[in-house]
Amino acid sequence: IEDNKIYSEEVISLLKISLLNYFAAALLMPYDEFLQSAKKNKYDVEILMHHFATSFEQVTHRLTNLQRPGNEGVPFHFLKTDIAGNVSKRFSLSGIHIPRHGGSCPRWNVYIAFLNPGRIHPQISKMPDGKTYFCIARAFEKGIEKHGMPKSFVSIGLGCDIQYAKELTYSEGMDLQNKKLETPIGVSCRICPREDCQQRAFPPIDKELKLDISYRGTSPYVTI
Repeated sequence: IEDNKIYSEEVISLLKISLLNYFAAALLMPYDEFLQSAKKNKYDVEILMHHFATSFEQVTHRLTNLQRPGNEGVPFHFLKTDIAGNVSKRFSLSGIHIPRHGGSCPRWNVYIAFLNPGRIHPQISKMPDGKTYFCIARAFEKGIEKHGMPKSFVSIGLGCDIQYAKELTYSEGMDLQNKKLETPIGVSCRICPREDCQQRAFPPIDKELKLDISYRGTSPYVTI
């Protein structure tokens, strides 16, 4: 921290919390043992949770830290969001563009997972740039609330480039070459070029808005 000339007490406290969390994860899930178990079980998160007595979030977060030179795991991206779309944690080793704030694409399985909490939802996701990813997501109750208080739910998304999908148990039984199984997604409506998306909430900022008053769809901004 001193070497990077960080002087803000707030930033220093946040950095210390992050480092302590990383240390705890490394202690609970030692690198070599965890990576070996992950590969052996084809990155089955629930088996890893049981093996290391850790939570879904702890396991998926740890899976993004397995890039030691010469002994790497699958390069994953990771996303944590609440039901309102507020992204509180994000990592992108896969290269996928992850939204920083709310207003994200509702087609991402990390949001669809809220419809069935506790269940792991696999998805073949295709971004507008043509790149394809294999993703899983699971929503669950988070934290401890007093009796009578509303429960908090979050959703965790984990994914990788489609080339690594066969290494994951969640891809078993799926035809990864079948284009019909791909879900076209984007980052957010404002910067998404998919003009035919029936879930569009806002028009794209880089295109002229042309509305057809004789057509009624699920979104007034669909132009095709």
